[in-house]
Amino acid sequence: MKMSEIKIELTTNPKEKPAVDQLGFGQVFTDHMFIMDYTEGQGWHDPRIIPYQPLSLEPSSMVFHYGQSVFEGLKAYLTVNNETLLFRPDRNFNRLNNSNDRLVIPAIDEELALEGLKKLVTIDREWIPNAPGTSLYVRPFIIATEPHLGVHPAKNYLFMIIMSPSGSYYKGGINPVKIMVEQQFVRAVVGGTGEAKTGGNYASALKGQEIADREGYAQTLWLDGKENRYIEEVGSMNIFFKINGTVITPALNGSILPGITRDSMIQVLKSKNIPVEERLISIDEVVEAYQNGTLEEAFGTGTAAVISPVGELKWRDEKMIINNGEIGEVSQMLYDTLTGIQNGTIEDTFGWTIKL
Repeated sequence: MKMSEIKIELTTNPKEKPAVDQLGFGQVFTDHMFIMDYTEGQGWHDPRIIPYQPLSLEPSSMVFHYGQSVFEGLKAYLTVNNETLLFRPDRNFNRLNNSNDRLVIPAIDEELALEGLKKLVTIDREWIPNAPGTSLYVRPFIIATEPHLGVHPAKNYLFMIIMSPSGSYYKGGINPVKIMVEQQFVRAVVGGTGEAKTGGNYASALKGQEIADREGYAQTLWLDGKENRYIEEVGSMNIFFKINGTVITPALNGSILPGITRDSMIQVLKSKNIPVEERLISIDEVVEAYQNGTLEEAFGTGTAAVISPVGELKWRDEKMIINNGEIGEVSQMLYDTLTGIQNGTIEDTFGWTIKL
């Protein structure tokens, strides 16, 4: 399939764009979306950009019953020079195909998907907010649409990209959050779907989040599903700890999502000659580090927030206050570096950004 085959239908009824100071997250969507069909025997076909609109699906569409769905999340940015940048979109489409493989969804052409994204962002460029900390959130996803209640991989799918202007994650500055370690429920297990970005992983995490909310905590820190001992993720983010000068993050083990922000942080740390390790880290090790005064920082990383510092960690009856509840030096450096690359104020020596 040639990239020039992407058909474009522009809206005749553009929507009113929200005020920059009224932007939330994922509530307002741009004028257009990318869509492509998969039919068994024909493969992926008919790539097109059309006006944003509702879908019409059969109630028996298999996505509603057996959860065959995957998605991604990335952002487009306006730089200080009014240029449009994408941040590592090739990695997102590569990870989407890894998720596809786990969910037995046919692989997409990553180059075609990237070309479709570039055209979509270019068409809806005026939707990218220009205030500090804002961006255009991009959500590619695939769903099984075959109308059949038999349990098997579907024969029909839709691949779509929708976009939403996103406000600043930190409106009043970066404020460390309170995290509760979950002891009863688990998010994923090795051999399951934890390393795939599929909706079921997030549904299974809602109960833990509900409990955390009820107790006044912002997120849940998940432990492994076998020994209920080793740290995996925090909420929907990867987690890092700075202990005695070394930054430690759980190694990718099959149940942890390989975060693109996570990978970026590791590369930045190495470029700054800050020791960083990817390995098993138990909650006991974190508690011991807190008790002996070597737990210096903790932070989550992800597309939405980039960095989410942890100011308090609750484990059983112990409340651990980290770095006096303030953002740490390394956390701040990582946030400033990554956002600087994304908004064009810092030179991209890693080759991560694509200019449109």
